[in-house]
Amino acid sequence: MAVTHHHHGLTTSPMLRGNVLGLSSMLIWSMAFPAADLLLHSWDPMALTLFRFVMSVLFLIPIWIMIEGWHKVRRAPWLRGILIGGPTFGLAPYLLLVSQDLTSAITAAILASTLPIVSTLVEVITGERRLRTTFVLGLALSVIGAIVATGQIEAVSLSWGALAMLGSVTLFAVGSYLAVRHFPEVTPMGHAVLPMVGGLIVTAAIYGGMIAYGMDVIPNHQISSTEWAWLWIYALAGLAISQLLWVAAVGQIGVALASFHINATPFYVMILMLFMGAAWDWRAAIGAAIVIAGVGVAQLRRRPAPMPDQLS
Repeated sequence: MAVTHHHHGLTTSPMLRGNVLGLSSMLIWSMAFPAADLLLHSWDPMALTLFRFVMSVLFLIPIWIMIEGWHKVRRAPWLRGILIGGPTFGLAPYLLLVSQDLTSAITAAILASTLPIVSTLVEVITGERRLRTTFVLGLALSVIGAIVATGQIEAVSLSWGALAMLGSVTLFAVGSYLAVRHFPEVTPMGHAVLPMVGGLIVTAAIYGGMIAYGMDVIPNHQISSTEWAWLWIYALAGLAISQLLWVAAVGQIGVALASFHINATPFYVMILMLFMGAAWDWRAAIGAAIVIAGVGVAQLRRRPAPMPDQLS
C-alpha cells in the first residue's frame, strides 16, 4: 500500500509543476494587456509585435547559450523551429493586438479565453485526448467563468475583434502543440526560442512589406522613458518569460490543460488595471473563481478512481 501511495505522489508532481508553470505564465503574460493598452495609442500593432520579438529573442538566446552551451544551441533544429513558429507564433501576437486595438484590454483577455476550447480540439483531433466527463465539465466551467467575467461587451467592434482573437488562439494552440511535440530533443528553453525566431522572421518580412508598400507603420514620435519601461514589460513579461513558462507547462500537462489557466487572465488584467486607476470589478473576480474551479475539476480525471467500498 505504501508503495502505491509513494508512486501516486510521483505521478502528481508533473501535474503540480505543470499547473504552477501555467499559472505563473498567465500571471506574467497578463502584464502585456495594460502595457499594450498604453502603447497602442502611439504604435502600429505590427511595429509593436516586431519590437517585442526582437527584444525577446535578444533576451532569451544569450540565456539559452549560457545554460546549455553554444554547441547545443547551434545543433538545435532551427529550420524546423522557424517553419513551425513562423506562421503560428509570428501571426498569433499580431492578431491578438489587432483584437485588443478593436476592443479593450479586459475584453481581449476574455476573448483569449477561447484558447482551452481550441487547444482541446487540437488534442482530440491529434488523438492525444479522449474526452472525459470531468474534463468537459471543467472546460465548461472555465468558459462560463470567462463569460461571467465580461458581462456586456460592445458589439460592433467585437465581431472583428473576436474573429482576430479566434485566429490568434488557433495559431497559438497549434504552434504550442507542434513546438512541444516535434522537438523531443530540445529543452523547454529551445521550445520557446526556436518558434520565436520563426515568429520574428515572419513579422519582420510582413513589416518590411508594409513599409515598402508605403504604409505608415514606423513609430515617428520621441519615445519617453515611461514608454521604454512599458515596451520592456510588454516584450519580456508579455512574451519572453511567459512563453518560456508556458511551453514548460505544455510539456508537463499538455496544451489543453495548460491553456485553462488563460481564463483567469481577465482577473489578473483587472487587478493590474486597478493599479492604473481602473475600478474593481466583482464580475471579473467571480468569473476568475469559476475558472479556477474549472481547472480543478478538469484535472480530477488524473487521480485513480476510489474503490467501491470507499464511496459510501
